[in-house]
Amino acid sequence: MNIRVKEVTTARELKDFVNFPYTLYSGNRYFVPPLRFDEAATLNRKKNPAFEYCDARYWLAYKNDKIAGRVAAIMNHAFVKKWNRRYMRFGWFDFIEDETVASALLEQVEKYAHSMECEAIHGPMGFTDLDHEGMLVEGFEETGTLATIYNYPYYPKVMEKLGYRKDTDWVEFRIKMPDGIPENIERLAAIVQARYKLNVVRAKKAKEVLKYTKSLFDIINKSYAHLYGVVELTDKQIAYYTKQYFSFIRTDYLALVTDATGQLIAFGITMPSLSAALQKNKGRLLPFGFLPLLRAMKKNDVADLYLVAVRPDWQGKGVNALLMRELNASYVR
Repeated sequence: MNIRVKEVTTARELKDFVNFPYTLYSGNRYFVPPLRFDEAATLNRKKNPAFEYCDARYWLAYKNDKIAGRVAAIMNHAFVKKWNRRYMRFGWFDFIEDETVASALLEQVEKYAHSMECEAIHGPMGFTDLDHEGMLVEGFEETGTLATIYNYPYYPKVMEKLGYRKDTDWVEFRIKMPDGIPENIERLAAIVQARYKLNVVRAKKAKEVLKYTKSLFDIINKSYAHLYGVVELTDKQIAYYTKQYFSFIRTDYLALVTDATGQLIAFGITMPSLSAALQKNKGRLLPFGFLPLLRAMKKNDVADLYLVAVRPDWQGKGVNALLMRELNASYVR
């Protein structure tokens, strides 16, 4: 068996790196392809502002001269500084059902980690907490989402054989929407809103939301700061994500709560599920891949909750009831 690992150094190889999962998971009914242009931009040193504090290397594995796996190694210096742990991250980790392929790829990550004097490696993780991260260990017969990773059942088995162990759990829930807003949520939301003189922002256009995006990401930085591996986003990253995502956000599925002075204190971002649409267009927007996405945004019976947070000084006061009321209303009206 001929296993060869090569570092990605050319534009062609980077394209192969991005495209590999679409071949590996071709025909899989649960895998949701990420948007190809988004993947390419994230891995591009000239486009992704995370490279201001990250170093990264990518490798492709070939079996009998055919691509059989890929992996990225990320040295996130901001993580090291914040958490005081010199860990190397690995991500974009995919491989055929062959332990030797996975081992050969991780060996490259481990060598790089040793050269950077790291004490451990962990992953799958991205450059930031908004990248795909984690490895599925159960629920392999559930359809994935745009924001989460799907992988074959053999992935965690191979990892354990190679001596890796689980470090933390991330759990995803499916919630059945009620026919109307639950009475207890409606009552609590009304009490909290009146007691603290809170306002619910109901934007009609995406550009009306832009004035809140800086505050929204500030809330993310503060409320997510204690979560596993999280590093606060920089101003350049905030500008990058704002430009990339908020231009097409559906305002009717967005909940924003402000205090009596008009300052944003909580938010919830949901979207109609794009899973089926992405499976149909295979992660491509052009020439006609955007059409299934547009249809999914208009007609859907499943929603994905992407981000939700309450500013730390407002936590424990029932503000989440307002978010739940507004998000419930988005899908029952």
